[in-house]
Amino acid sequence: MIFSKNPHKRAKSIFNLIAPIYSALDSYVKKGFSRAIHNVVEELYLEGKSVLDIGSGPGAWAALFKEHGASKVHGVDFAQKMILKANKRYAPAITFSIGNAENLSEFEDETFDIVTASFVLHGVKEDKRKLILDEMKRISKQHVIINDYYGPTPAVARFLEYLEKSDYHHFKANFLNELTNHFPLVKREDASFGTSVYFAFKNSEVKQE
Repeated sequence: MIFSKNPHKRAKSIFNLIAPIYSALDSYVKKGFSRAIHNVVEELYLEGKSVLDIGSGPGAWAALFKEHGASKVHGVDFAQKMILKANKRYAPAITFSIGNAENLSEFEDETFDIVTASFVLHGVKEDKRKLILDEMKRISKQHVIINDYYGPTPAVARFLEYLEKSDYHHFKANFLNELTNHFPLVKREDASFGTSVYFAFKNSEVKQE
């Protein structure tokens, strides 16, 4: 399945395969997200908020929202082994379920205050990103947050993206425009080397809460 021509099956196989590695590196990954979550808390007040993390993997990004005051955090991932690792580490404080980011019909409109994804959207082509962004916008009450690539990409990451056959080159060049086509207000903040946090708002007249 790793070498499948079907990109969804290939990605799912890869992430099920590497789930134990990602889980073992959870503390390291969370440290790597420190600048990104700082950007988030500088922009938004997380205390008491509900958060949906799409493509949550073993849970590091979701856990940071919980640690910074979110009252309810739920993670969704298409890889069963990622969900098993996430549940083992973070449940019951954070809940997780298996789901397809392109069709999250199990969640009603405007269910969560914030819908987020970390290093997910670069992995699919633009047409798939549109479907995912549509779902994120539908489920969110106001805020959509994307933590992902921007600018130069480290060599190790380039190798992993080659194996995944991701769309990260096109993503970096075009994602801000894609967001602008979905949302009336978009911001980007530099995070750690080669990454940014993208903020998208359903209402252009945003008030800090």
